[in-house]
Amino acid sequence: MKHSDRHIEYTYDVAVVGAGHAGIEACLAAARLGLKTIVFTVSVDSIGLMPCNPNIGGTSKGHLVCELDALGGEMGKCIDRTFIQSKLLNRSKGPAVHSLRAQADKQAYIGEMRRTLENTPCLDIRQAEVTELMVEDGSVTGVRTASGAVYHAKRVVLCTGVYLNARCIYGEVSEYTGPNGLRAANGLTASLIANGIPVRRFKTGTPARVDRRSIDFSEMEEQKGDELIRPFSFSNEPEDIEREQVSCWLTYTNQETHGIIRDNIDRSPLFSGDIKGTGPRYCPSIEDKVMKFPDKERHQIFVEPEGLYTNEMYLSGMSSSLPEDVQEAMIRTMPGFHHAHIVRNAYAIEYDCIDATVLKPTLEFKEISGLYAAGQINGSSGYEEAAVQGFMAGVNAALSALGREEVVIDRSQGYIGVLIDDLVTKESLEPYRMMTSRAEYRLLLRQDNADLRLRKIGHDIGLVSDEEYERFLQKCSQIESEIGRMRTTIAGSNEHINDFLRRHGSSELPDSKGVSFAELIKRPELSYELLSEIDPDRPSLSWRVREQVNIEIKYEGYIRRQRQQVEQFRKMEGKKLPADMDYKSLKGLRLEAQQKLDRIRPENIGQASRISGVSPADISVLLIYLEQKRHG
Repeated sequence: MKHSDRHIEYTYDVAVVGAGHAGIEACLAAARLGLKTIVFTVSVDSIGLMPCNPNIGGTSKGHLVCELDALGGEMGKCIDRTFIQSKLLNRSKGPAVHSLRAQADKQAYIGEMRRTLENTPCLDIRQAEVTELMVEDGSVTGVRTASGAVYHAKRVVLCTGVYLNARCIYGEVSEYTGPNGLRAANGLTASLIANGIPVRRFKTGTPARVDRRSIDFSEMEEQKGDELIRPFSFSNEPEDIEREQVSCWLTYTNQETHGIIRDNIDRSPLFSGDIKGTGPRYCPSIEDKVMKFPDKERHQIFVEPEGLYTNEMYLSGMSSSLPEDVQEAMIRTMPGFHHAHIVRNAYAIEYDCIDATVLKPTLEFKEISGLYAAGQINGSSGYEEAAVQGFMAGVNAALSALGREEVVIDRSQGYIGVLIDDLVTKESLEPYRMMTSRAEYRLLLRQDNADLRLRKIGHDIGLVSDEEYERFLQKCSQIESEIGRMRTTIAGSNEHINDFLRRHGSSELPDSKGVSFAELIKRPELSYELLSEIDPDRPSLSWRVREQVNIEIKYEGYIRRQRQQVEQFRKMEGKKLPADMDYKSLKGLRLEAQQKLDRIRPENIGQASRISGVSPADISVLLIYLEQKRHG
C-alpha cells in the first residue's frame, strides 16, 4: 500500500469488480489458487444477493450448478446448506433433461456466501464503486474507484451484473438505482467505451412480493418438495442435507387478470417506449405474455417463499413494469390473492452490458490483455449462468497470472462450454438464458454425470482436493466394474427370471435362451434397481454409482451414437484458424461472412461454423484454404 497527496495505491494479483454470483465464483477461484485477490462491491450486504427468484437450478440451470461443483465452485455447496425445498424437475422425461431445482432461504444464502468470502485466505473485500479501468499498451494494469484510490492488478475480472447505469422502472416511476434499491454503478460505462468496448442496453424484470398473511392458500395447489433430497454438490450425500421442507403453491391468472392488463397496457413503460433495453424472450413479463398470446386463457403463477425468516412470497411468472395500482388490481384477481398485500412492487431494470463477441473463449477481452468479463455484463441472464462464467473467468485470470495454460470447456464437455461458446460466437440480441435445447450433445451432458466429465479438470486446475479426487476415482472404478458384471452375468434360470418378468409386465424369455442383466436393463419397463431382487451377488454401491450403471446400460446405443457425433465435432474444433488471418482477401467468401469472421475471429473451423451469417459454403472455402496452406 502506498500513500500520496491525492490517493492511496494498493497492489493485487487479481481484482474482481462485483460480488454477485459471477464475482463470488471469480474471486474464490483466484484466491483459492493462491493469488492475492480483491473483490469490489457497491454494498458488502449484497454479496450473493438474489434480487429476483429465490431459487438455484431448474431446467438446464441445474446442469450448470452441478458442473460448477464438479470443477470446484461454491454455488452447489452453498445451496445445499441453505435450501428450504428441493425438487428434481422433468422426472417423467429422460435423464438428459432431469434438472435439480432448490428454493433458497435468501438471507441464509447471502450469509453463507459472505461468511465463505470473509474467511477465504488471500481474499480481501472492499465496498467501493469502481469507476475506471487502467489500461496501458493494450493491457489492463488495475482499476480506480470513485474515491480516487488506485488498485494495481495483473488481472481484472468484470462481474458488474445489472448495476451499470441501472434504472428501475414501473409505471411512471423511474429511479436510477440497482436492484432492491441498491445504488447503481454509474462511472464504469464511460471507461469501457473509452477503451473501445462496445456497450448495449438490456432489460430484465422481477415480480412483486406479497405478504404471506394476506394469501388464502386453500384456493391454490400445494407443491411439495421431493421425499428423497438430491444434493447439488458431489461432496454431499442425501442424508448430509436432509431437513424439513416448506411448500410452494400454484395459482393461475384468468380472463379478469388479462382484461386489467389489456385495459392499462398504454401505461406500461414496456409498451409506451419508455423502456429502451431489450428484454429476455424466454422470461417475459406478464403483460408481454398476455399481449403476445391473446388466446391463452390463463398463465401459471408459482408462489414461492423467500425464506424462513420472512413472510414475503415471490410470484414466479408474474414479472411486470405496470404501475402500482394496476399491479395490485391484477394480482387480486387470482385465486388466493383477493386480499393480497404487496410488500415490494414488481419492476423492470435496464442496465448496460457488452457484446460478448469481443471476448475469447477464455472470457478474456481480445483487445485488452488481462481483462476478463463474466455474468450479466456479457449479456446473459440468471444466477447460474453468471456463476459458471465467473468461475471460468476467475480460473483463467489466475492461471494466466501464474503462467499456466488457461482452460476452455468445449460444447462436447459441458453446458458451461455451450453457454460460453454461444456468448462469444453468436450475437446475443437479448439476454441469453441457458436451455437444454441449446446443447447438441445433451444425452452425454447430463446433470448426473457432471463429475465424470469435469472432476479431473477441476483437480488439474487445483480446485478439487486430492481427497475428493480419490473418492471420485473410486466411484469411476465401481461404475466400470459393475457395468462389466451386468454385461457378463447371466440372470439365473429361465423359470425364475420369467416369474420376475411377468410380475413387472415384461415379455418372457424362450426356454432355451439365457439373458444377461445388461440386456434386461435395456427393457423399458425394467431398471438396475428392479433387478436387485434376482441378483443375489449384487455389491453394496452408492446411489450415484447405481444411477450411472442404469443410465449407461439402458441408453447405450444412443450414447454410442452421440459419442461418434462428438468425434466429428472435435475434428472440426481441431482445425485451427490463424489468429492474423485476412478474411477480407479470401476469395469465395461472401461479404457478410468476411465481415463476421473478421470481427469475431474464430479460433477454429467449428467455432466459425456457428457464427450466424457464415454458411456451409463459406466453411468449405475456409477448409480449402487450410488444406492448401497445409500443403504449402
